[in-house]
Amino acid sequence: MFDFRLRVFDTVAKRLSFTKAANELNITQPAVTKHIQEIERQLNTALFDRNGTKIKLTVAGETLLKYTEQLFSIYRELEFEINYLNQEHKGLLRIGASTTIAQYLLSPILAKFHEKFKEIKISLTINNTEVIEQLLLNKEIDLGLIEGYSKNRQFQYHKLIKDEIVLVTKANHPLSKRNALKIEELKTLPLILREPGSGTLETILFALKKVNLSLSDLKVEMQLGNTESIKSYLLHSSSFAFMSVHAVLQELRNKSLSVIDVKNLQIERYFQFIQLQGSHAALANLFLNFAVRYNKKL
Repeated sequence: MFDFRLRVFDTVAKRLSFTKAANELNITQPAVTKHIQEIERQLNTALFDRNGTKIKLTVAGETLLKYTEQLFSIYRELEFEINYLNQEHKGLLRIGASTTIAQYLLSPILAKFHEKFKEIKISLTINNTEVIEQLLLNKEIDLGLIEGYSKNRQFQYHKLIKDEIVLVTKANHPLSKRNALKIEELKTLPLILREPGSGTLETILFALKKVNLSLSDLKVEMQLGNTESIKSYLLHSSSFAFMSVHAVLQELRNKSLSVIDVKNLQIERYFQFIQLQGSHAALANLFLNFAVRYNKKL
């Protein structure tokens, strides 16, 4: 859409190859060269330093790339908004979301979506990742939002936002003053974990496996099925829990909970949308695209 020359420049700049850009855009290499030369002529500056077969961006080229990416983002916004105006959106959208996502991320997205699409009714089911996946397989929901690590070939996955799982305890715990714990020390800590079937638990166990720890190595005090109940338990005990950083932002701000680093252990994941392979449900895709755009604006 709009100026194709900018698309050519963007592709060359990211691939640093006229040949690769031509193949990707399905045009000839001379055509790529012509488009770049036209932009350079219009801006009266060189965009690439050429050294034999190798090229790199000039300072002017880096500046143009930055603004090109901003322009493409605006173009996408414009196309999305025009598409809204040209279509009538009504009906029921059934969403299933795992607990952490529903409690700490989804509400503002749902509010903004409803503000824009008042004729779309939303039904939200909240449960752990395992249940949400099964509901989608049973076609009891149209779209899922999960936090697990595993992949199922029956689903399409679309990343929403990156998450980090951190070790948390009450702020006045003696160990909260430590800069970091050693991996081996995890075996001695009284831990509160999520229930079986939880995407958070699955992600934690997968990360611990990489550092040669299993569930049987841990001193599990209790397993609870709700993030809020885990936080409340921590505030009234000397226990620890691995939790999404999104779930404890408020407690970190008011200094009721503290994060303790563990050396050589980093637990990251993505909150993801899941759809059945081959699904083309219009309302589900509309909400998915809206949520991704909303998140990028934050």
